[in-house]
Formats: sequence, C-alpha cells, structure tokens
Amino acid sequence: MFHQKIKDYIKEHREDYIAFLQKLVQQPSTVGNELGAQQLLAERLKSQGCEVDIWEPDYSRLSQHPYFNSTRADFTGSPNVVSVIKGTGGGKSIILNGHVDVVPEGDRNTWTVEPYSGEIKDGKLYGRGSTDMKGGNLAILIAFEALCNLGIPLKGDVIFQSVIEEESGGSGTLACIERGYRADVALIPEPSEMRIFPKQQGSVWFRVTVDGQSAHGGTRYEGVSAIEKGWIVFNEIMKLEKRRNDRITDPMYADNPIPIPINIGRFDSGYFPSAVPDRAIIEGRYGIAPGETIDAAKQEFMQCMATLDQIDSWFTEHPVQVEWPGLRLPPGGIDLEHPFLGVLTQNFKNVTKEDPKMEGSTWGTDGGLLTTVADIPSVIFGPGTTHMAHFTDEYVELDNIFECAEIIALSVIEWCGVRI
Repeated sequence: MFHQKIKDYIKEHREDYIAFLQKLVQQPSTVGNELGAQQLLAERLKSQGCEVDIWEPDYSRLSQHPYFNSTRADFTGSPNVVSVIKGTGGGKSIILNGHVDVVPEGDRNTWTVEPYSGEIKDGKLYGRGSTDMKGGNLAILIAFEALCNLGIPLKGDVIFQSVIEEESGGSGTLACIERGYRADVALIPEPSEMRIFPKQQGSVWFRVTVDGQSAHGGTRYEGVSAIEKGWIVFNEIMKLEKRRNDRITDPMYADNPIPIPINIGRFDSGYFPSAVPDRAIIEGRYGIAPGETIDAAKQEFMQCMATLDQIDSWFTEHPVQVEWPGLRLPPGGIDLEHPFLGVLTQNFKNVTKEDPKMEGSTWGTDGGLLTTVADIPSVIFGPGTTHMAHFTDEYVELDNIFECAEIIALSVIEWCGVRI
C-alpha cells in the first residue's frame, strides 16, 4: 500500500539528500566539534515541520551513571538532536539512532581526496565520517522525513536520534536514555554493508603498566627493560585473545576469523636512547562477547595478568598495573525470534529481492547501552563499507543509503502499524 509512495518520495528527493550529506560530511564533527553538524540536522528537521529536542548533556548528572566513561567533563557546544513522530496510539514504537561524531582524519597526506570534502565520484561520496556513520544517519533521516511528509498515520511513535560521542564512550545515547526516551525496539544504521546484525559485541579500553629497571645503555645488563617485559605481556594478551575466541561457536560469527578481537593500540616505552626503559604502557581495546558481562570479561583479563609470574619471576615482585580508562560499551542485541527482526528481514527481501546476510558485529555500538541500560532490543542495519570505517579515503556508496532508507521506512510502517 505504501511501498510505491516511499519509493517515489525517495527518488524525488534523492539529489537534495545527497547535497545535504555533502554538507554533513563537510562538518569535521570530531569529539567536541559536533555543533555544526547537529545544527544542520536540527534546522532541516524544523524546516520539515518537525518538533526538535536539542540539549547539551548534563555532565554532573550523567557522570554519576555506572556506564558513563567520557574523556571530557563538559558538553558545551555538543548537543543531542531528537525528533519524534507521535503515534495515534495502540502501536509499537521504534528508536532510529545514529551518531554524528567522527574519528579524526589522521595524516592528511595519506588521503587522495580532502578528508572533509564530500567529493562524489563513481557513485561514492568520500570523506571522514561518510560511512561511519553520516551515511547511516542520512538513511534514517530519509525514512523519518518520508513518514512525516507523506502524513502516514502511524499508531506507534518513531524517535529519530542524532547523538554525540559514540566513538569515545556513548555519552550522547546515554543522555537520551536519561532524558526518558524509550521504545519497543531500536535500529542503529552503523556501516554493516547492508547486513543485519542481531548481535553486537561490546568493548572496553584497558591500560597495562609494566615496570622495568633503568640502567645506562652501555651496561644494559644491569637493568631490566620494560620493553622486553612488556613483550611478554603483549604475547600473553594475544594468547588470551585466542582462548576467548576459540570458545565462540555462535554461527553468527562463523565466517569471522577473530569474532571478539583484542587490539593493542599503543605500546609506549623509554625516555632516552642510551637508557634502559623502566616503564612500558600498553593500551588497547578488549572485545566483549554477546551475552557476556563486562565484569566477567574484565575478570578473565585480570586473571591472565595475575599469572604472569608463572612465566617470568620478574612479575612476582613487579606485578603489572591494570586500569580501565575510557570506552565502556556493553554488548547489545535482539532475540533471533523477535518480531521486528522478521519485519526487517521481510522488507529487505521485498526491496532487494534477495535474502539478507545475518551476522554478529565485531565492534561495539550504542546498541549495547540501549539494550543493557534501557532494556531496548537493538539491531544494526545500515549502509557503508565496514572496512572503510576509520580508514583513509573513507567513502559510502550512495545507492546503498537510499535502498537502506526504503527498507527502514517500510519496516517502521509495518512495525508501528497504521491507523485505518
């Protein structure tokens, strides 16, 4: 009944939405710099006649929450943007949640296009954040505006959320939860390459401090290199990764070589070329399996670090120090028998004439907060090429955005129900 209307709306407004995505990507909305992009979204929604809730998260309140882990103490100039299509009653509700923050562009010399250009070539729009996840944000915006402008009388509420700080802790989504936004289900259009992810792993950041004994480089045998001891720690962490992944038998991860990775992102040591380094800092990202608690996963890591003295007696008198700074995203997901998953799957088939691929994500998302903190089942489905997220020459395929938007809009109509 509504399929052709949705399809026609998307086709008619395609060029306008592409131009808007270019403007979004041209805003370098790294952490602390989200205002420009959020203003664009808020102003657009207002121009469509939508009521918009714009607010800066309250640090003093949010910082008391057990899942708060932001790296900053002030959200001034970093607002959330939320808009709601109120249902007529009697239907089920949905949250469409996307983050506007992006990771830094890194070394610009490695890019062949300007990182914030929004340049288009061969059906792809390039720029930092295009795939992670402003392309996804546009997909849910298209679906939301189509439902709003076509005047489809939905029974259930549709809540559009453009949030800050997903990349560094999830403060934006946590603030939405604390503000009282709830729904029966949530969809997050992270770059899944049009795959459906019913299960999302969580992740936390860790820091391990390894002590050595300083000495002159000319008599290094009188010292103990923290780099050498740190290498032992590194190898044990990699063995832990293998043990944890060997336990994963979930078919959702059957094709993934490392379902829940442990990534070492920093190994820093030394203060002078002719001195034996007396301290090494190892920092990384620790994957949490779907269904696993953060506390249980951390305990396994701590146990691994506590048994280092069985490998090298140095650690008996010099145990490593373990800290958990920064990111703390719990796993999220939706039951495989949940009715919304059936709705999304069927509408994927209706639009693409193919069966969707259903897998588990290898990265944490705000879906974990929605599921764990707010008890909202969450599913990942979005445009964007996974291997382009955080990469040089990041891009998103434009056709996928519009196809994704069509699938989401139809799924929302069926899920929320229509007043006859």
